[in-house]
Amino acid sequence: MVKLELTNVTLDNVDKEGFFCYMSKKKSEGYKRKMDWVKARLAEGMRLKIALKDSRAFIEYIPGEHCWRAIEADGYLVIHCLWVVGKARHKKGHGTYLLKQCIEDAKENGFHGVATVTSSKTWVHEKGLFVKNGFESVDALEPFDLMVKRFDDAPMPKFAGDWDKKAAQFGDGFTILRTDQCPYIVDSVTSAIAELEARGFKAKVVEINSRKDVMEKMPFPYGTFAIVRDGKPFSYHYMLPKDWEKFLGES
Repeated sequence: MVKLELTNVTLDNVDKEGFFCYMSKKKSEGYKRKMDWVKARLAEGMRLKIALKDSRAFIEYIPGEHCWRAIEADGYLVIHCLWVVGKARHKKGHGTYLLKQCIEDAKENGFHGVATVTSSKTWVHEKGLFVKNGFESVDALEPFDLMVKRFDDAPMPKFAGDWDKKAAQFGDGFTILRTDQCPYIVDSVTSAIAELEARGFKAKVVEINSRKDVMEKMPFPYGTFAIVRDGKPFSYHYMLPKDWEKFLGES
C-alpha cells in the first residue's frame, strides 16, 4: 500500500505546522481566522493530518457532536476535508491511505463509524473514493450525499433537514452565511458582496460561530458557507461572475 509521511497537527505544533491551506499567506485574514478555528476544534477532538514533503495532501476529521456539517452523526467521526493536490493527485492510493487513517482511528477509539458529506460540484470531495472504500449513501439532497461506513448497528447519521425553514428566517434580500472553517471564505464573501453591489443588490453577512449555529441556520448540508436569497437557499459555494450573470443578469 502507498504510505504517506504524515504530520499529526496538535495544539502543541499547529502554529509551526499550519493546517495545509493558505500556507503561503499566513498574514492574510483568511489564514488567521482559520487558525483560530482550528485551535478551537483541536480542543474538541479534531484530528488533522498533513503531508507536505513528497506529496501534498491532508485530512481533517472530528467527532460528529462537534462537526461543522449540518448532519446528525453523534458517535461517528466526521470528515470535513480530504484533499490530495498537485502531482500527488495522479498517484493512486494516496486518498485511500488518508481515509484509512480516519477509519482506523474511529475503530481504535470506539466510534460507530465514519461519515462525510460529498458532492459532485465544487468545494466538497466527491463520493467515488468513499464508495471504493466501503461507504454507502444513507441520505441525499442534490448535489450532496451523506456517505457512511458503519461498524455496528448504531443509528445511521442523517442530514439535519428543514432547509427551507432555516433559509426563511433571513427574510428578504441576500444573506451570506460564513464560517472560519475554510480560509478561502474571506475571498468568497468579498467577491459575493462586490458582484451583488455591481448589480444593485445589498447583502448582509451572518457569522456562524458554533456547531449549534450550523445546525440551526445553515440551509445546506455543507455547513461552511451559504448564500440565501429572499428567504430561500441560493448557493453553498463560491460563485464566479458568469454564475451571477446566469442567475441575476448583467448589471
